[in-house]
Amino acid sequence: MRFTQSNRLRKKSHALIPGGAHTYSKGDDQFPELSPGFIVRGRGAYVWDLDGNKFLDWGMGLRSTTLGYGYKPVLDAVRKQITRGANFPRPSPLEVELAELLVEIIPCAEMVKFAKNGSTVTTAAVKLARAYTGRDLVAICSDQAFYSYDDWFIGSKEINRGVPQAIRELTVSFKFNDIKSLENLFDKYSGKIACVILEPATEIEPQEEFLKKVQFLCKKNGAVFILDEMISGFRWHLRGAQHVYGVTPDMATYGMGIANGFSVAVLAGRRDIMSLGSIYGSHERVFLISTTHGAENHALAAAIATINELKNKDVVGHMRAVGAQLKDCLNGIHRQYGLENILNIFGGVPCRLAMSVSSHEAYDSSLLKTYFFQEIISQGILFNGYFSPSYSHGEREIETTKNAWRFACSQLRAALYHKNIKSKLIGKPVKLVFRKYN
Repeated sequence: MRFTQSNRLRKKSHALIPGGAHTYSKGDDQFPELSPGFIVRGRGAYVWDLDGNKFLDWGMGLRSTTLGYGYKPVLDAVRKQITRGANFPRPSPLEVELAELLVEIIPCAEMVKFAKNGSTVTTAAVKLARAYTGRDLVAICSDQAFYSYDDWFIGSKEINRGVPQAIRELTVSFKFNDIKSLENLFDKYSGKIACVILEPATEIEPQEEFLKKVQFLCKKNGAVFILDEMISGFRWHLRGAQHVYGVTPDMATYGMGIANGFSVAVLAGRRDIMSLGSIYGSHERVFLISTTHGAENHALAAAIATINELKNKDVVGHMRAVGAQLKDCLNGIHRQYGLENILNIFGGVPCRLAMSVSSHEAYDSSLLKTYFFQEIISQGILFNGYFSPSYSHGEREIETTKNAWRFACSQLRAALYHKNIKSKLIGKPVKLVFRKYN
């Protein structure tokens, strides 16, 4: 494959856009040099880059596309609405229609508020929790990757330049599946924690009723319990991971997967908390979310159409089946090539899988990972460490991936034997998104 056009545009993009892209996880430092720099179109489970190369995609728009690219029922709804207008000076009936649908589906939802991205709604949840409790501290699960680009979260990461120290000190952390670490926080900061926010699960599921114990501690200590269902929502179950694990948070946030790639994010929660952002009542107001494009009509139409597909077809079951088969097959290939101590596909819920890469002898994991990505991409598979099965992935896509995986594993095994990975890797190893220095 050649990436001539992509490479040419990369230079221009970095001169015009900090990071070269508008999402850090799409950046050039997250992919090997021999990879597509720009995607121009998608169909089903496939995408095409600027140079005309076709790839089977397992990232699916950073997990935002559950049904597949260009999915007809969703596009039909978008086309119908977009000819009528994308935005008006007063609300569209679609706002009420989608809100009613979500309140019906999501266990914790008595009221909802829309936005365009996940950071907006998680920050809104934190603001409401602080207003509701009159407290300042936010407790986050530190071994989960990302909640928001806003200061309350980024200030807790290593890449916290530009966040005042006073803001950083308002966020404290605990560990997933370690209830004692959360108990210690409540003991240390008694009466000061406004909320606890975490994903209900990642590739790692809650153990020993961890989420129920978190909920109990929040109630006991007067803190608001928030679940970030940005990824798990509409993938784990139509009603979300909160339904799967049998907990009802005070608030929850949604986004990826709700509108098949169109931009819709949702804050859902209890009426007594959410109504602090209303325009009625005698209470002191919370200026919650107020965005010009937060309820773009065609995006809401996409969300309604997507949810209807999820209700009428076994989309979640299909994604789980594809992921389970993929996990078993690929780990079997690792064993076949003697790489099981280096490569591992893991994830308790098969609709969210990731690959771990372990260091081996003189080679660190970043180098090995990048070389493996390079070889997989050379076989027409767009992959950079995680699998996000969609309704458009099926047996053919699994078989294609297996064949590419065998090739990449054979290349890696040979390079390890000959000790020439550094010479075979084109460009630099991929880097962590959250790093202090470039």
